[in-house]
Amino acid sequence: MLIKNARIVCGEEEFVGVIRIEDGVFSEIAPGTTSAPEAEDWHRDYLLPGLVELHTDNLEKHLAPRPGVLWNMDAAFVVHDAQVASAGITTVFDSLAIGSRTDAGLRGSEIQRNAASALDRLSALGLLRVDHYLHLRCEVATPDVVDLFEELSSHRLLQLASVMDHTPGQRQWHDPVKWRQYQERNGKWSDAKMAAVLIELAEQQERYAHTHRRAIIDRCKALGVPVASHDDTLIEHVEDAASDGIAISEFPTTMAAAKVARERGLITVMGAPNVVRGGSHSGNVSAVDLANEDLLDILSSDYVPSSLLMAAFDLTRHAGWSLPRAIATVSSTPAQAAGLIDRGAIKLGLRGDIVRVAVTGSLPVPRATYLRGVRVA
Repeated sequence: MLIKNARIVCGEEEFVGVIRIEDGVFSEIAPGTTSAPEAEDWHRDYLLPGLVELHTDNLEKHLAPRPGVLWNMDAAFVVHDAQVASAGITTVFDSLAIGSRTDAGLRGSEIQRNAASALDRLSALGLLRVDHYLHLRCEVATPDVVDLFEELSSHRLLQLASVMDHTPGQRQWHDPVKWRQYQERNGKWSDAKMAAVLIELAEQQERYAHTHRRAIIDRCKALGVPVASHDDTLIEHVEDAASDGIAISEFPTTMAAAKVARERGLITVMGAPNVVRGGSHSGNVSAVDLANEDLLDILSSDYVPSSLLMAAFDLTRHAGWSLPRAIATVSSTPAQAAGLIDRGAIKLGLRGDIVRVAVTGSLPVPRATYLRGVRVA
């Protein structure tokens, strides 16, 4: 594959030039042009590295398109895969939340097992357009999370785990009122139900959270699987993560937590929808505010795949970042954080994963996505 007249974002620079991909890797990267007749003219559209997504809940929307409706597992995966590919994502970590909870919707153990099995099967059959990995999101304040982790820990695509505690009254849901509003999006809860659930979840947290967190972190260390700490809110949350050898702070909810994460050398991940919307949907710290304080390392599309590219371009307007710096948050930095050293940047010898992007007004539009130089969307 030979491309000319593309606006290439390469490392810390941006230039109009030529890219050649041979045997799936970059073999030529140069400013200027070429007279080779086989060169495809991109008419100054952006040529960006394929995006790397470490945490997406997008699959759940396809598994349950309506409350109480479970869709065919394989079909849900195929459509989810097509959607992330069309968003310019070439490597995606499918977040599978494990640990059964009263309020957890799809997070029943049988669904979790079936989803992990479908990911393995469809990947092995070559039916998915982009590279998929498994991100186990471990709800530590649940009775069955350790057993489920042990069952899934041998999955060949397991590449990342996160320890999270969504018990209302702390971390992301420090305001129980907002937690209730989130739970009620598909129906109204009575005050009695709310009170009963709060009591049950608090009891489970007291009983399970600490020991299960410790067990999962220890198991990940033995497996060599990177671990992220989820929704750090207090300084002590970050200190605990650092002491446990955790390298990633995923969605810190306060400026104070993000500052300590930087001091302790943790990589900070924030939601791209937070950037696009101009703030957190649950009232937590603004990702743009963190960017302005140099406290943002990685963006995750979370629940909207198309937000990843949008947010990267938004950082150039709202935080004054250069485009290469912004694109790194959705490509090279997440790839490195996950230990994927063969992709994530336009660099000789790396995989030729790229996305062609046109910009209309302020909106970046993915026009084509390529995996190892082969178009997949």
